[in-house]
Amino acid sequence: MRKLLVALTAFSLAAPSFPTLSVAEGLASSGSTSNRSKLFSSQARLLDGRLSSQYKASTKLQPGTKKVSYGVSTAIPSYRGSYKGVYLEDAKSAARKHGVPTDLFLRLVQQESGWKPHAVSHAGAIGLAQLMPGTARKLRVNPRDPKQNLEGGARYLSQMYRKFGSWRLALAAYNAGPGAVEKHGGVPPYRETRNYVRKILGS
Repeated sequence: MRKLLVALTAFSLAAPSFPTLSVAEGLASSGSTSNRSKLFSSQARLLDGRLSSQYKASTKLQPGTKKVSYGVSTAIPSYRGSYKGVYLEDAKSAARKHGVPTDLFLRLVQQESGWKPHAVSHAGAIGLAQLMPGTARKLRVNPRDPKQNLEGGARYLSQMYRKFGSWRLALAAYNAGPGAVEKHGGVPPYRETRNYVRKILGS
């Protein structure tokens, strides 16, 4: 008998112990898994909804919309014009204020008006930066005031850059209008606009 008791004791010590899971713990585990599953499904639906809203708001992702070609980053050539008059510093100041490369804006003014503050184009554009009256009204500047004209021109060019993400396309939009750039998916195939962009950017 004594030998039997010793053997039983040794067996109980050698046998592996297995963790036990109570009924309550099992239900809690099951509920946790269910909750995690519901949470995951809820988050997935929320993410899908946000992506869907962004898709609808983006013209670039809409089927049938012509994609605008942004091209590579553009190197801005230096301004080498002969004009050194009073409006040069005003133009530089307006460019810096609106985040436009100074040389780019000086070259634009040179191309637009030749630094003539009272220049009027055949299309009705006015002043140093050749603002159209409608554009000047939207910008709330007086196009016949040289400083305000430069301020409006720099601000409008900056707006076009933020819209298209490229100085080449911003110049094209400044000359031909943003609608033309969107319609053609890049620089419009107009001789005047292509020459305009090439003369200012040098390429």
